[in-house]
Formats: sequence, structure tokens, C-alpha cells
Amino acid sequence: MSENTDFVLSFIDAWSRNDIEELMTFFAAEAVYHNIPLAPVIGLDGIRATITGFSGSADAVEWIVHEIAETSAGVVLTERTDRFRIAGQWVELPVMGTFEVHDGKITAWRDYFDMNQFTSQLPAAGTGS
Repeated sequence: MSENTDFVLSFIDAWSRNDIEELMTFFAAEAVYHNIPLAPVIGLDGIRATITGFSGSADAVEWIVHEIAETSAGVVLTERTDRFRIAGQWVELPVMGTFEVHDGKITAWRDYFDMNQFTSQLPAAGTGS
């Protein structure tokens, strides 16, 4: 595997620890993170807020990589299932992700997924189930 692919796999592995400070070390200062159903965010503060917004309520996170490939330009493409355990219930989301890595940092990350598929699985607020 290439250096960029290994780096992205390390980032994916870091999600299992659900440690926002560790995850932030993978990003360049002016990185762009775009969850395609939503508006892109630029920079560490926006990325931190976005990640915290969807993973902050999870007590466990697991990303399962089904396929990974790298283009001749060094862009890493992933087909994954992202899993978040929220209020004791696993929420699973099929995702296609694109990572641009330069100088050992993610400079652009785009994920393509169906937002309704994510939100429809979330536990009802206040039910604890």
C-alpha cells in the first residue's frame, strides 16, 4: 500500500477511539470537510464542530472498510460502513469517501451518503432506547 492509503487507514482506525483531539491531528489547518448532503466546512474549528456534532453522542464508533483504492494523483477512495452506537443502538451508514492527503495531512475529505438513512436510525430523543 502507499503512504496515503496507510495514512487514511490510520485515520479510519482512530475513529474507533472516538477521541476528537486525536482525529484533529490528521487534518491540515485549512482542510475542507464536505459531507455532500451538507455545506462544506473549512478549517480545524469547523471540522471539529462537525465531527463533534455527529459523533459526540456516540459511546462507540466503528468504521468498516469494504474497498479502498488510490488514484494516480494520490487521492484515496473508500467504500465503508460507518457505525455509531448512540443510546445503546447502532446506527449504520454506507459511505463513499474521498481523501486528499498532502504532506502527511488531510487537506480535503468528501463523504457521500444519504442523510435520511442516518437520521432515520437515530434513537428517539429522551427514550434511552
